[in-house]
Amino acid sequence: MAAAAVEEERLAVHQQQPPAAEALAAREEVRRVVAESPVLVVGRRGCCLSHVVKRLLQGLGVNPAVQEVAGEAELAGVVADDVALPAVFVGGRLLGGLDRLMAVHISGELVPILKEAGALWL
Repeated sequence: MAAAAVEEERLAVHQQQPPAAEALAAREEVRRVVAESPVLVVGRRGCCLSHVVKRLLQGLGVNPAVQEVAGEAELAGVVADDVALPAVFVGGRLLGGLDRLMAVHISGELVPILKEAGALWL
């Protein structure tokens, strides 16, 4: 009986990470996915702007990785600038948000950037 109580207490303590530890873990996860993915969309769960970014990229033939975060604070330390969500990373570097993605798409620069990052083969 005592062993079960000790195990239950250990699990409760493990599940109650301080907010700073959770934010640090989230930042490390974002860093890892940025390094591994040719194209990454970082956004809030259920955000309509993230959906627009994903659909634009998918329409071009790119299958972006998606990382959902609680807020911009989880990107602190991953990028030097303040960045709004959704944030688009291409080739391990921050491209920008939806406005920047649309601007490079309209100017015709997006497809060459995606090809250079290895996200498009055509």
